[in-house]
Amino acid sequence: MSKTKTEPRATHSDGQSGNVPNAAPLLGQRGKIVQEYGTVIYLPSGLDQQVRLDSVRNLNQVLADTIMLQDMYKKHHWQVSGHTFYQLHLLLDKHYEEQSELVDTIAERIQALGGIAVSIPHDVAEQTRIERPPIHREEVPVQLSRLLEAHELILKECHEFAKAADEAGDDGTNDLLVSEVIRTNELQVWFIAEHLVAMPLVKAE
Repeated sequence: MSKTKTEPRATHSDGQSGNVPNAAPLLGQRGKIVQEYGTVIYLPSGLDQQVRLDSVRNLNQVLADTIMLQDMYKKHHWQVSGHTFYQLHLLLDKHYEEQSELVDTIAERIQALGGIAVSIPHDVAEQTRIERPPIHREEVPVQLSRLLEAHELILKECHEFAKAADEAGDDGTNDLLVSEVIRTNELQVWFIAEHLVAMPLVKAE
């Protein structure tokens, strides 16, 4: 009686049980932390470690607040109502997209400095200085007021952190905060604030 020839058993390419690669994913993996939050790794960026540590700490604060503001814009985009619904619905979504771009830019700067960018919602919620809005739907003037207060908080800390970065010689962080974060937020403040002016629409007073 002849023996049946068996094919090589499929296995992972790490050589644990053979040499045939296996296309199946390695699931459920956990491992060691490769870098702790609040630290910076060495990168040949020309900046001292303490300068990078300070900038990463400041940028993570701006990042947490910017993520919160971004999410508030999306919340109010969905929940806005009233006779200005159409205009505000579009405007708030436009501002959301612009804040999303800032989030990515700030996070990449943090990583470029050797740090770790805050990201997961529960970590952001713990770190942000912006007042948490309720889960409920609020009146439009309250929604806009919350956005303006968040903008002001971010702008104040950006002015402080930009000055600190400038004095420390971190030109990249200073440029990001001044040229992108501050300018974007200032423009958005103008557009939102104009919706809270008690201006007659038909008959002048």
